Amino acid sequence: MTGTWPDIRAAYDTVARDYAAAFASELAAKPFDRALLDDFAQAAGPHGPIWDVGCGAAGHVTRYLADCGADVVGVDLSPVSVEVARLCQPQLRFDIADMRALPAADRALAGIVAFYSVIHLPKAEVDLVLAEFLRVLQPGGGLLIAMHGGSGEVEASDWFGRDVDVKASLWSLDELAAAIESGGFAIRRRLARQPYPDENPTERLYVWADTSAEC
Repeated sequence: MTGTWPDIRAAYDTVARDYAAAFASELAAKPFDRALLDDFAQAAGPHGPIWDVGCGAAGHVTRYLADCGADVVGVDLSPVSVEVARLCQPQLRFDIADMRALPAADRALAGIVAFYSVIHLPKAEVDLVLAEFLRVLQPGGGLLIAMHGGSGEVEASDWFGRDVDVKASLWSLDELAAAIESGGFAIRRRLARQPYPDENPTERLYVWADTSAEC
């Protein structure tokens, strides 16, 4: 697999039910993440819809934002993940979507949350994704991205005990913030934390950025 980028849609289709079981309640043990999502929902929620981009099969971040009062939709590249998320969270809306070509009109969204989803793209494609995020966000709209910290790429051919290929790009906080600024956003917060005891042992990075009020 080295030197190639795997079919991440196929990988998540394969592990969707395992993923949902593993991550459905993970936010309960992550006070840092909950506080950040609380603040984001309070800031962006009153101004229109928020999309949880790369929501995953558990739909747990979508659920959390909805519980904060946000008008939220979860979207994911994996059709099976969307199917499982609809079963896990039947009161919420989940749709199939590629973050590189979102099915939203220009300036339609008040906010985008992308927790550990952009990591599954080669870094060369991230500028295109940020341009797409900028397109669909309202003037003054918010973007909240979470990433694994590190350098280079990590890959595996076994995930949840299944024979699938998965790969992710790792970022430094400076690198991530610079890419987002270059994409036309203004940084509101840039944060990092050490992993909680039950998490994968990588530093966690968060950038909250806003579009220009005149864009």
